[in-house]
Amino acid sequence: MRTEFGKVAVLMGGNSAEREISLLSGQAVLAALLRQNVAAIGIDAAHDVVTQLASIDRVFIALHGRGGEDGTIQGLLEFMGIPYTGSQVLGSALAMDKYRTKQLWQSINLPTPPSQLINANSHLPTVATQFGFPLIVKPVLEGSSFGISIVTNLGELATAYTAAAQFDSNVMLERYINGPEYTAAILADTVLPIIRLATPREFYDFTAKYQDSQTTYNCPCGLTTKQEQAFQQLAMQAFLAVGASGWGRVDFMCDANSEPWLLEVNTVPGLTDHSLVPMAAKAAAINFDQLILRILSTA
Repeated sequence: MRTEFGKVAVLMGGNSAEREISLLSGQAVLAALLRQNVAAIGIDAAHDVVTQLASIDRVFIALHGRGGEDGTIQGLLEFMGIPYTGSQVLGSALAMDKYRTKQLWQSINLPTPPSQLINANSHLPTVATQFGFPLIVKPVLEGSSFGISIVTNLGELATAYTAAAQFDSNVMLERYINGPEYTAAILADTVLPIIRLATPREFYDFTAKYQDSQTTYNCPCGLTTKQEQAFQQLAMQAFLAVGASGWGRVDFMCDANSEPWLLEVNTVPGLTDHSLVPMAAKAAAINFDQLILRILSTA
C-alpha cells in the first residue's frame, strides 16, 4: 500500500444538477486510486460529509457544480485543515460564476463574448436589440450545459430565460460565436494538447457531451503549431486570472477570423475515462491512472 498520500477520500455525488455525472467521475477516480494501491474510499457528499472526513488525510474532489465546485466544500476543507485537489476557495467560487469571470477577463483585456445579466423584470426586446441574434442564454452558476439555449429571434427569448431560470435565478445573455469550439486542459503548470469538439447538434449541449455517439473529439485539434501554442498561453492566462490552480479546463471558441473567445473555466471537469481532460492527457502520453495520481499530488 502506498503511504505518501495517507488515507484519501474521493468526494463525489452531492446534491447539484450534475450529481449523476459526478458519481461517474468519482467512481472512475476511486478505481484508479485503488489500482495504484492508494488507501482510498469514496464519500457521497450528499450525506453527512463532516463526520466522514474526520479521519481523512487528503481529499480528491470529484464533485461537479454547486456545492462542490463553487468554493463551499473547499472552505470546509480549509477549515478542517485537510489538503484537497483543485482550486482553492476564491478560484472555485469565481470560476463557477460565469458572469463575474467574464467581467474579470474583460478588465485585463482577455477576449470573451459580451454578456449581460437579465432577470424577470428585464425588458428583453431592448436587451436583444443591443446584442442582436442569434445569442446565448445560460444560467450563471451551472455546468454541463444545463439550461443553455441558442436564441434566434425575440419570440424564443422569454422561453429561453424561463428554461435557464429553472436552474439558477442568475441568468445571462451572451453574444453567440459561430465557429469551432475548443477546450484546453490544464495540469499544474502545463497546458495539455487542445481538443476540438464537433457535434451535429445545434451546439455542444448536455446530450452532445454525454449521450450522442456522433460527437467527435479531435486531438490533434487541427490548429497550426503556432496557433495552438498561442491558445494554450491564452488558456493559462484565463485560468490563472480567476485564481484557479492545480488542474482544470478552459473552454473557448474561434470566430470566422480564427480569433479566440473565452467562455468559461471548469475547476473540476469530468474524470471518466472518456472525459475531455483524460483525452488530452492521453495525447500527452499520460494514462488515466497517472493523471489521477498527478492531480492528487497537487493537493
